[in-house]
Amino acid sequence: MKRFFKLKYFGLCICSFILLATSCKKESFITSGDALLRTSEDTLHFDTVFTTLGSTTQYLKLFNQNDAKLNISSIELMGGTTSFFKLNVDGLPGTSFKNIEMEANDSLYFFATVRIDPNIANLPFLVRDSIKIQFNGNTKWIQLEAYGKNAKFMRDVVISQNTTLPNDTPIIILGSLVVNQGKKLTIQQGTNIYIHPNAPIIIDGTLIAIGDTSAAGKIIFQGIRIDDPYKDYPGSWPGIYFRDKSKDNVLQHCILKNAFQGVIAVNPSTNILNPKLTLNECVFDNIYDAAIGGTNSSITGRNCLVSNVGTGFAAVSGGNYNFNHCTFVSISNYYLSHKKPLIVLSNTNEKDVSFNSLIATIDNSIVYGEGGFVDDEILTARKVGTGFIANMNNILYKHKTVPAYITFTNPLNATDPLFTTIDYNKRIYDFKLKDGSPCINAATNSTLLFDLNGKPRPVGSAADIGCYEKQ
Repeated sequence: MKRFFKLKYFGLCICSFILLATSCKKESFITSGDALLRTSEDTLHFDTVFTTLGSTTQYLKLFNQNDAKLNISSIELMGGTTSFFKLNVDGLPGTSFKNIEMEANDSLYFFATVRIDPNIANLPFLVRDSIKIQFNGNTKWIQLEAYGKNAKFMRDVVISQNTTLPNDTPIIILGSLVVNQGKKLTIQQGTNIYIHPNAPIIIDGTLIAIGDTSAAGKIIFQGIRIDDPYKDYPGSWPGIYFRDKSKDNVLQHCILKNAFQGVIAVNPSTNILNPKLTLNECVFDNIYDAAIGGTNSSITGRNCLVSNVGTGFAAVSGGNYNFNHCTFVSISNYYLSHKKPLIVLSNTNEKDVSFNSLIATIDNSIVYGEGGFVDDEILTARKVGTGFIANMNNILYKHKTVPAYITFTNPLNATDPLFTTIDYNKRIYDFKLKDGSPCINAATNSTLLFDLNGKPRPVGSAADIGCYEKQ
């Protein structure tokens, strides 16, 4: 019996020793210079950051690839407290971190942001820093780099006298921008305007924004976030709103992208000789709701591309509208599902309480969508007893049912326009026409001498329909 208890006691000691040894092994640190430490990135790169505005947060992971714990003796932001970059390691902000223990086969998060002070130059400039990591006598480096750009900031600005915005630096709009009745805001060619998500542009007076055909001469309106992935999000800024007293507005060679709505005009112009809003050679892209909207208003457009939007053009409560050589197209993608018709024409509104005559003409244009839930790309709603005149001449439009109340001349019905490139995965869309497109030479009585890019059009019956003329 005593022998049994001795053996039992001896067995328990052996088990305890094995458990203790195993436990010690797990808790031990690897001290060899051959220890493996991997980073998910060698460089954290920040896209263009406007001075005085903070960036989005970038992150990387540090991996202990050893079967034992690893002690990181130091992690140091080399620029220290004067660095443009800010560092957070495993939830703790700072510039220097000591003796960080990593469990076997575990990982650690680094987070970094950047805030760049303005400089004298207006050109983009590069700022750099680095993170130094030391462990077991080894040194590992992570590079940080960001492009900074100066900008002119406009917060809650009211234009109370005729004003021309400078085009030497980007314009950042915060809060809102309002143009008072009777006053004119002029935007020069080549101006880039970046708008905060809560900053509508409201026009009670007049907006004149005239760019040119060159890439550098375009006037661009877009959201304030131009870093991945935010630069591709629709609904990034509210839009431009032309209110009751506004008149004589012109947008030419302008690009509006990633807005909630593009341009919305309410009520007729106070100058009956001109449309409330003229859109010449403009691009509306990646707009969440209506790219162009009118409520009993007056809008004309020529050579415009309206692409990947909630609705291309919506007229409610009547008005007077004319579009020539335009392309309205929406392709379902990761950010926008094509759920609504591209063209909506109505002489009333949803509540059926406001009625006004509607006159709408669309000539030599494309109205086409795919990949969504829309069979009929043109929708009409008519209040009986109120004027409704809609003429569409030489248009290609996708439909299952011919829309009511519209007079069509030489339509190309439910035909693929054969655009040059549609690549959903890479977000590459080129809405020029391929060889063999039914839109080539399909226009009649064309009077425009050039297309969206300023390329020549033949006058008469040999021009292409849509905003681009195949060269």
